[in-house]
Amino acid sequence: MAKLLLLSNGHGEDLSGALLGKTLLNLGHQLEALPLVGHGHAYTEAGIKILGQAKAFSTGGLGYTSLRGRLTELLQGQVFYLLRRLGRLLQVADHYDLLVVIGDVIPVMAAWLSCRPVAIYLVAYSSHYEGRLRLPWPCGSCLKSKRFLGVYSRDELTATDLTAQLQRPVSFLGNPFMDPVLTPQAPLPSCRYRLGLLPGSRLPELEHNLLLLLAMVENLPEQLLACDEISLDLALVPALDDSSLAQLVAQKGWQMQPGIGNATRTKLVLGQRHITLQRNCFIAVLQSSDLLISMAGTATEQAVGLAKPVLQLPGMGPQFTAAFAEAQRRLLGPTVFCAGGKPGEALNLQNTAKLTLELLKRSQADPDLQQQCQKQALQRLGVAGGGQRLAQAITNMLTERHQ
Repeated sequence: MAKLLLLSNGHGEDLSGALLGKTLLNLGHQLEALPLVGHGHAYTEAGIKILGQAKAFSTGGLGYTSLRGRLTELLQGQVFYLLRRLGRLLQVADHYDLLVVIGDVIPVMAAWLSCRPVAIYLVAYSSHYEGRLRLPWPCGSCLKSKRFLGVYSRDELTATDLTAQLQRPVSFLGNPFMDPVLTPQAPLPSCRYRLGLLPGSRLPELEHNLLLLLAMVENLPEQLLACDEISLDLALVPALDDSSLAQLVAQKGWQMQPGIGNATRTKLVLGQRHITLQRNCFIAVLQSSDLLISMAGTATEQAVGLAKPVLQLPGMGPQFTAAFAEAQRRLLGPTVFCAGGKPGEALNLQNTAKLTLELLKRSQADPDLQQQCQKQALQRLGVAGGGQRLAQAITNMLTERHQ
């Protein structure tokens, strides 16, 4: 089989690359990865070797979303780091039979400059944003090149659009990042309504997002939470450990309450309000929740792909800003909601709490919303097995090329 290099530029892209990479490994290929942004932990966890010493930055590679982010990236040296990573690619590219790109214009340009054969999964671009995808220069010219043997999109609309624009076949085979969450998991304990809280995964933004979520919860009726009518479940990544979490929430008067007896899960408590802390249960939270309140990127996409309604709570960034949230709604469709008011202000928190109660009831009682969720899940994300189909398509392409 072939020797492949996975090239990605972001947390979500690394996740998709690692999931696709595991399937390619199972098909017998040799793999290494070159993440251009961040540590690439998803690759390490998948058993895929990372080239060189990877480094993470506070913007998470999302500095382009604001002037402050761009300045932060410059001060932290991210631009020079990226140039070094690209230089490393050009040094080693000849050692690989194929570059597999997961990302956007930067890895597309880098792969084209390497003069090696390329397959690309365009997870970062969609025609759902504007109706017609406007590829940044020189992305379109690169994708038309014969060096790009296969181009795969993240949804059917984009595949149709780019096939016409590029005058070459662009295929939609599914999204690898949906495969884990579409695999059934043991559900969380049953309850009347379950509300999943997704604060994101990047520090320090995660901490700011979590405090905003707690402030929103304080606007929910205390008597409703006291009678266990609603179960609140916080999906939290290991980056924020229990000690740091306890200090963080104490700033706002919340306390951590260790699990006792049958209630083995740690809770965050303020008066009669309590939130169950769910570690290593991210997929179960997604699958078991009636509604997700999200301040995340890929996790929101996964929730929509599971046919769940999502309510956004925009924060101060660098990722989950009001602008990012608005773009996300265009990408994912009408089952992603957002309350009015400026991010972080009392009006937005109050409106979000009010809309939370409305959507929780509709999630179980409104067949139109349920049907819309199912429709958007298929249109925007597709069905399970995307990773296997992409890996097989790449394998078939390599086989045909060497015949």
